[in-house]
Amino acid sequence: MGTGDYDPGVRVVTPFLCLGLLTVAARTDAQSLGEPPNVAATLSEAAGRMSLTYEGRPIVAGAVNADPGATAERRMVADESNGALTQVIKWTARGKGRITLDLEVQGSADAIAVEADRTDSTLPIVRSSIGPSHNRRNRAVYDRARDWTVSIDAGAELALTPMATSAARASFRLQATGLEIVLRFRPRFYQKHRGLKYFQPWTYQPWKGSVTGWTSWYAFRDKVTQKDVAETAAVIAETLAPFGYEYVQIDDGFQQDPIGVPDHWLKTNDKFPGGLDGLKKSIVDRSLKPGLWTNVSFAQADYALAHPGYFVPGPDGKPAYGNWVGYVMDGSNPKTLADLVTPVYRSLVDSGWQYFKVDALRHLRYEGYNSFGDYFARRHLDREAVFRQFASSITSTLGPKVFKLMCWGVRPELIGLFDGCRLGNDGFGYGGFSEYNSFNNIVWRNDPDHIELTQPDAYRATTLTSLTGSILMLTDPPAVYRTDRVEAARRTSPVLFAQPGQIYDVEPSRSNVLSRAAVEMSGSGPRTFDATQALSVHYLHAIDVSRPYEQWMVLARTGGDSAPIRFADLGLAADRDYLAFEFWTKSFLGSFRETFMPGDVDPRFGVQVFCLRERTTHPQLVATNRHVSCGAMDISNLSWSPGSLEGISSVVGGDPYELYLTEPAGYSFVNARVEGALVSANEKVGSLRRLRLLSARNGEVRWRLDYRVDAP
Repeated sequence: MGTGDYDPGVRVVTPFLCLGLLTVAARTDAQSLGEPPNVAATLSEAAGRMSLTYEGRPIVAGAVNADPGATAERRMVADESNGALTQVIKWTARGKGRITLDLEVQGSADAIAVEADRTDSTLPIVRSSIGPSHNRRNRAVYDRARDWTVSIDAGAELALTPMATSAARASFRLQATGLEIVLRFRPRFYQKHRGLKYFQPWTYQPWKGSVTGWTSWYAFRDKVTQKDVAETAAVIAETLAPFGYEYVQIDDGFQQDPIGVPDHWLKTNDKFPGGLDGLKKSIVDRSLKPGLWTNVSFAQADYALAHPGYFVPGPDGKPAYGNWVGYVMDGSNPKTLADLVTPVYRSLVDSGWQYFKVDALRHLRYEGYNSFGDYFARRHLDREAVFRQFASSITSTLGPKVFKLMCWGVRPELIGLFDGCRLGNDGFGYGGFSEYNSFNNIVWRNDPDHIELTQPDAYRATTLTSLTGSILMLTDPPAVYRTDRVEAARRTSPVLFAQPGQIYDVEPSRSNVLSRAAVEMSGSGPRTFDATQALSVHYLHAIDVSRPYEQWMVLARTGGDSAPIRFADLGLAADRDYLAFEFWTKSFLGSFRETFMPGDVDPRFGVQVFCLRERTTHPQLVATNRHVSCGAMDISNLSWSPGSLEGISSVVGGDPYELYLTEPAGYSFVNARVEGALVSANEKVGSLRRLRLLSARNGEVRWRLDYRVDAP
C-alpha cells in the first residue's frame, strides 16, 4: 500500500512468534547509500505477518497477533508538515482480547534504542547510554546513519530489546501489547522533524574517541608563555596522562598581534622563542597531543585597508568592520580563503597539530555576514551558505584525523563540519546537559567548556562531563595537579563514548528557538538559544551501561529533595532487587526493591554517583574505584563460576585499585589470587568486601576470588 492508503479491512491473525525475518542482506556501510529518501515506508501484510520496507529493504518485520475472540483492525495514514513526514500505523482490537506485535527492527550498526517522544513522567531524567541500552523507558529505535526512527506510542505495553549487533547492522526485538497499538515511522528525523537542515549523518561520523586534556586559557589567559606550556605538559604527563588525558591545547596568547595575515598565526610572539615547532615539541616529547586556538576575526587594519577585495565592503565601500570580528573576511571570494584562511590551517595540520579550537565563528556570522547582509543580497548570494563555505574551507583543510572544535555558542549552520561545539559562554556550563542532550554524539560532541579543579564544583563538573560523553578539558595552573584536587579529574577520564537515551531535549526552551541564529546580529553575549551555565533543575542523569559480561546503571544526582527514587522511573524493573553503591563517598547503601533513598548530596563533592546493579544470589562486584562509570572503563571481563568470581581489570601503575564486592549469606571468602598486582588490603565491613590491589605498571591485572559454599 502506498503513502496514506486507507484499508478498512479487518484482519484476523493467529499467535505466531516471528523473529529473524529480515533476510535482505544489510549493507556493510550504510553511509555509502547516499541521501535517504524523505518518503513513507511500504507496508506489507499477509497471513499474520507485516513488514515495513524503506530504501528497498525491510526495517521492520514480524507477527501481528490477536487474543482468541479478538481481531486486529489496521489503519494507516501519512502526513507531511514543513517537510517532516510522519507515517502512522494503528492496530485496534475488536472483540474481547488484546493485540500483540512481535517484531524485529533492523537498522545500520549506528541504530540505538531510545525515547523518541516526551512523556508525562513527573520525574524528568536526562538519559545516556554506553553500549546498547536495555532501559525500559525506550520506545523507539533511531538509526543515525539513515536518520529515521520507528517508535511505539505511549499506551501500549512495550519491551524493546537490543539483539545482534555487527559491523553492518543492529537488530532489536519489539514486543508491544494493548487494546490499541500505534507505530510511527519518521524519516529524516533530526533533519526535518528537529529542523537541522544541515544534518546529513550519512556523510560523517561523530568523534568516538575520548576527548580529554588541558587548555591554557583560565590557567594563564593570554599571558601564557612557552615555559608555562612546557612545565604544564611535564606535570600532566606525570599526573594525568596515565589516567587518559591526551591533549594540551594552547589558547590565545601565542600569536602575533594584531590577528590578521597567516604570518601572524604561524610566527609566534616573543613569549614563545622556540616558535610553533618548539611549542609543539614541548608537548609531543611528553607523549601528549598538541592543540591550538585560532580565530576567524581580522584586526590588522593596515592590511585590510590596503587589500579591500578580501573583505566584505561596508556602506562606504571600505572593508566592513564589526565588534569582535574586526574586518569581515569575505567567504564568497575564493582568494580570501586561499590567501588568508587555508594557509594557516594547512601549515598547522601538516606540522602535526592534532586539536583545533576555531573561535569567533558566531561573530563572523552575526557582526559580519548578518549585519552586512545587504552585500550578499545584492549579489544574490545566500549568506548562510557563504558562512558555511568559509568554515568548510577550514575543516576540509584539516581533514578527518584531527579534532575540530567550533566556538562559541550553538552553530546549526555548521553541523557536519566540526567534531565538537562549545555550547555556551566562557566558563563551565551545566545547561547544555539537558538543553542539548539529544545533540551529544549524534550531531556533534558537546563542549560545556573548561573545568577548573580549584572551583567548588570540580567533582560535579567532571562527573557530568564524563558520564555524558562530552568534551573534558581542564584549565588549572599545573601545581593544582599535584594536590588532592586532581582526584576529580583522575576518576572521570577517559571519557567513554555515550549517546543520548532521548532524541528530544529534556529542557527544550533553547533548542526550540535555534532558528533565530539566522537573524542574530550581535554576539555580545549568549543568545536565547545558546546553552545556559546555571545548574539545571533536571538533577538526575541516568546512564545505561552495557558490557558483554553485564548491564547496569550509573545514576548521577546533583540535587533535589531526598524523596525515594523509583526504579521504574529510571527504566529499571520494579520487581527486582538492586544493589546501590555511591561512588565518591564509597558508601554501600544496601539492597532495594521498587525504590531507594538517595540521602543528601555530600557538599565535598556536589554530586552523587550511584552504581545500581541487579542483585544476584552469589558474590558479585558492585563497583571499582578506577572510574566513575563503576567498572565500564576498567573491567574487560567478569564471570562467576561455582565457587569463584574472576575478572580482568585495567589499572594505572602506582594507583591503588579497589574492588567492592558483596557476599550474600551462604558464601565464605577463601582466597584471592591476583596476577600482575599485589593485594595491599582485604577487608570486610558488613556485607561489603574491599580488595585493594597495587601494580607497579599500567596494564591488565587478572584476579580471582574463591568462595566456599556453606552448608545450609
